[in-house]
Amino acid sequence: MVLAYSKNNALNAICPYFTMFPLEYPLRVLKRHVKSAPIVLDPFCGRGTTLFAARTLGVAAWGIDSSPVAVAIAKAKLATCNVEEPLQLAADLLEATEPVDVPATPFFQAAYHPDTLKDICALREGLPSLGSETDASTILRAAVLGCLHGPLPKHMENAGYLSNQMPRTYASKPDYAVRFWKERNLKAPKIDVLRVLRRKIERLVGLERTAPSPISQVLCGDAQSIDVFQLVSAAPSVVITSPPYYGMRTYVQDQWLRNWFLGGPAAIDYSAGPQLDHGGKSAFATSLGKVWRNIANTTVPTETLHMYVRFGIIPSAAVDAKAIFKRSLEESGVAWRLMSTRPAKAADAGKRQADQMKAVSSAAVEFDFHVERV
Repeated sequence: MVLAYSKNNALNAICPYFTMFPLEYPLRVLKRHVKSAPIVLDPFCGRGTTLFAARTLGVAAWGIDSSPVAVAIAKAKLATCNVEEPLQLAADLLEATEPVDVPATPFFQAAYHPDTLKDICALREGLPSLGSETDASTILRAAVLGCLHGPLPKHMENAGYLSNQMPRTYASKPDYAVRFWKERNLKAPKIDVLRVLRRKIERLVGLERTAPSPISQVLCGDAQSIDVFQLVSAAPSVVITSPPYYGMRTYVQDQWLRNWFLGGPAAIDYSAGPQLDHGGKSAFATSLGKVWRNIANTTVPTETLHMYVRFGIIPSAAVDAKAIFKRSLEESGVAWRLMSTRPAKAADAGKRQADQMKAVSSAAVEFDFHVERV
C-alpha cells in the first residue's frame, strides 16, 4: 500500500484541505477493480484524493465539487507538465502584472508583508480563470493556494507559507486573526514568493508523467443537479466518495481566503451556497438521494455500478449515520443492494473533519459502505 505521506504523493498534498480522506481508502478500493479498466467518479471530490488514486493506478476518473477552491486543487491531481513550466509562468506573471486590486483591510495588512501581498495579487490577477487554465497554470494556482496561509517557520529560509501565523487547512476569521497577531506582536515576514513556490512544486514527483484523464474532467457544480452530470461524457462504473458530514455547514466560510485568491470577495461570504440540505435528517437524506439518482442516470443501466461511500456524522449532531445513509439510498428511487457496512479503519478514521475544523472535541464515527445497483 502506498502511504499518504510518501514523497511520491506530494502532488496529492499540494494544498491542505479539511475534507480530505486518507489516500489508502480509494487506493484499496480501486485495486479491486483496476483490471476491468473502470471509469471512476467522485461527486464530492474535495481536494481530489480519489482522482489522485486513479492517476496513480492509471485509471480514468471524473470529479465534481460545488466549491471552486476544491475544484482548483482537485484539477491539479490530473495536471501534467514539466516542473519548470508553472515556475516560469509565475515569474512571468510577477514581472508583467501590476495588480490593481490590493486589499487594504486590517486583516490583509497584518496577514501579509506589503511586498508579499503585491506578488500574491499579481498572481491572482494574472492567472487565467478556472475554465481557461492550462496544466501549468493549474499547478501554479494549486501551489499558491497551498502556500497562501500557514504557520511561521523558526528560520525564514525554510518558509513554506506566505502569511503571518495561521492554520494550514482553513483560514482564520479576520477579526480573530488581527487580535491574535496584535496580542502576540506577530508581524508578517517578507517572503520570497517564487522561492516558496519552487520548494513546493519541485517536490511534485510524477508530475511529468501523463495522467490518464485531463484537467477538464474535474467539474465545478452541484451534484444534486443533473446539469453537471450531463458534462460527464463517459459512463462511470465505480464511484468512490465521501459526502460532507451531516451538520457541517461552514465549508465555504472556512476557505474564504483561498476563495478570495480565486476571484472571490476580500471578506467572508456567509451565504450557504450550493450544498446538501442540513435542515434535518430527512432533508439531508433527500438531498443526498438526488446525488445517488443522478449518478445512476449517468451510468449504463445494464452494467454493474459499484458505489463506495465513506460517510460520517459529527458527534454534536447525535444522529445515526447508517440510518441516514440507508434513507438516502431509498430517497434516490434507485434499486441499490447494500453489499457491506464497516467502520472506517484508516489511521485517521473519524478525525478528518472533526480535528481539522476544531468543531468538536471527539472524533466522529465514520462508516465505509459498498452498494451495487440492482
